[in-house]
Amino acid sequence: MNRHGLVISELRSNVRIRVRVRTASLIVGSALLLTACTEHEGAVSEAGPTVTSTAAAPTALALAERYQREGGDESVYAIQQEADPEGAPLLILRTTQSESENSLFEKQRDSVVSYLREFEQLSTAKGYRMEVFGRDGSLLHRWDARP
Repeated sequence: MNRHGLVISELRSNVRIRVRVRTASLIVGSALLLTACTEHEGAVSEAGPTVTSTAAAPTALALAERYQREGGDESVYAIQQEADPEGAPLLILRTTQSESENSLFEKQRDSVVSYLREFEQLSTAKGYRMEVFGRDGSLLHRWDARP
């Protein structure tokens, strides 16, 4: 290969590297722009999803049905409990609401936690976390009640 061919080969290699770096930068930048946070009274938990599927597990649907039969909020159509290694459960609520009115959230929060303590043996001795997702799967509230 002559000197001229070697220069062209090096230029092509540099262009490929620049394209890869720009693509990686674009992906990282896009990911950073898509992250979101919420502002609510009380402590905010660590980062988590800001959108979730509107489909719920059958166990979450069944738990919400039991909650509603005991007089719970009918807009809550799924309640999912996830274990936490520290002993503070994560409660994930799915609701038909599309707006994040704080007074409605407080009523739902208190009602769901009270029901779970009384009828489902929920222990909140180490606190709990709660995430509420709206009808389109968007995060409406994130609550951290750990000490």
